[in-house]
Amino acid sequence: MQKRILGKSGLEVSGLGLGCMGLSFGYGPATERQEAIKLIRAAYEKGVTFFDTAEVYGPFVNESLLGEALAPFRKDVVIATKFGFVTEKDKSGLNSHPTNIRAVAEASLKRLQTDVIDLFYQHRVDPDVPIEEVAGTVKELITEGKVKHFGLSEAGVATIRKAHAVQQVTALQSEYSLWWREPEQEILPLLEELGIGFVPFSPLGRGFLTGKIDAQTSFDATDFRNTVPRFSDENRKANQALVDLLGKIASDKNATHAQIALAWLLAQKPRIVPIPGTTKIHRLEENIAATSVVLDKAELTEINNAVAGIEIQGSRYNEQTQKMINR
Repeated sequence: MQKRILGKSGLEVSGLGLGCMGLSFGYGPATERQEAIKLIRAAYEKGVTFFDTAEVYGPFVNESLLGEALAPFRKDVVIATKFGFVTEKDKSGLNSHPTNIRAVAEASLKRLQTDVIDLFYQHRVDPDVPIEEVAGTVKELITEGKVKHFGLSEAGVATIRKAHAVQQVTALQSEYSLWWREPEQEILPLLEELGIGFVPFSPLGRGFLTGKIDAQTSFDATDFRNTVPRFSDENRKANQALVDLLGKIASDKNATHAQIALAWLLAQKPRIVPIPGTTKIHRLEENIAATSVVLDKAELTEINNAVAGIEIQGSRYNEQTQKMINR
């Protein structure tokens, strides 16, 4: 697999990463541990060197899983994890106070079975802690050799600028796909200006862009998509037009829906590294094969023009979750 550099940082990763959250959290029952380890190691064997997790996934179990799976080849991979959510039982909210950032770093190092975190993201912007203080704390951790690179997730323009002035931001991780293109308005131009890499999560629209979900699809009771307005029966039916478009282009390219969606993302900027997640080996292989799908300028123009005529229905988060996204 071809490699990409996240911005001006020099951090080299595989052109496609693996989002590991769904193996433990969010999309129904957790994958059996040995099966999850098998999938993570298969990803590495197929060229993936960039793995994404967070303490809150589980919580805690996803980091532990990743640490065990990647231990045999730790020096050959880049592990990204995150701080910033409250993880105490029966509590929720944000916590990016310096003492918590340090506590999370120490605990994550142990669970990941490593002596350094390659990329340490603030999971969500905490309005109660100045971003300069957050960046300064991560800068100290970098100086101490416990962290290599600093990242932000779902941060807005002003926050990114302030953080970057204190400690170079290597990457921003935010949602970006053919059905959520808001980052194109202000975020992508800023990242180009500052030399920051971009790591899109949910590049397949939480599975919707694969063409395997329709208005009749039912999710497990523990699947968080049950709470997402965009996944209501009515909105799934309305948003099918985008999936149908992907299907037409995929047929012409002898590819799958997912491969076209990922190839489109990869074609936007050379500093973009999507992190699709999956629990199935054949889906992993399908996603990785997207790195070989090349969309020429005419095809990209066709996609952009067609998508511009489709109005996506439904918010991407429920109201409570949306409040945690500080723009």
